[in-house]
Amino acid sequence: MRSGALFLALALALAAACGPAPVRRAAHGTVIDVARDERQVVIEHEDIPELMPAMTMNFDVSDPALLETLAPGQVIDFEVEFDGRAYRVVAARVLSQLPPPRDAPTLGQVLDLGHPVPELSLVDQDGRPASLSALRGRFVLVDFVYTSCPGPCPILTGVHVEVQRRMPPALRQGIRFVSISLDPERDTPERLRAYAKARGADLASWSFLTGPPEAVDAALRAFGVGKSPGKDGEIDHLVVTFLVDPEGRIARRWVGLDHDAEEILADLERMSAG
Repeated sequence: MRSGALFLALALALAAACGPAPVRRAAHGTVIDVARDERQVVIEHEDIPELMPAMTMNFDVSDPALLETLAPGQVIDFEVEFDGRAYRVVAARVLSQLPPPRDAPTLGQVLDLGHPVPELSLVDQDGRPASLSALRGRFVLVDFVYTSCPGPCPILTGVHVEVQRRMPPALRQGIRFVSISLDPERDTPERLRAYAKARGADLASWSFLTGPPEAVDAALRAFGVGKSPGKDGEIDHLVVTFLVDPEGRIARRWVGLDHDAEEILADLERMSAG
């Protein structure tokens, strides 16, 4: 874990609430995948000084014209804007073109709407057996994090904590939160509990899950979020949140980080109302 990068991310997240201008950083990498309908680009990038270590992740792209210029295999110099909540690619210059990469996480692999969710046999932050099938009859918000993540994970958890806190009592009754660790080798139940408490998650309706590496890896493959080791202990993965309906099917996806608590809460209220 790069503690400096994590500190910067958290500090900027706090500062963003007070309204300062976003920061921008120059970066270099290779485009892995582009999903124009999701406004996302997946980039394998080098270290971005004072922002994040080298890794592969999906970035938000707000400008359709910019997104149209990007394609898998491009080697690019690009600019990342970070406002404390989302990482956005705001400029890019193509330097060369390589063959599209293989065996890299792509957004086309992510579990799509209407698909049944995979069965899980994991344990929660108290070491108790946990599965998604046990939550049938409720909506379940599912995300993927790990406790030593240098930026995106604590931001994602923070947004969902805000959603949880702002829920009216009637809505809270029918919705559960589930966070699945990407790092079962290090994320013990005790470590997940500490992570959850440090970020203000209410564990009465939120489960942080881990388990044997083979069981966790099977779940990650089934959801299509990918997982591969980074250069300095980081874990490359796609940032995706799923809403599972009471029948156990994918009802909604939020790809990337450019979705605030207000938008997610409105989607939850609309879908729970039928």
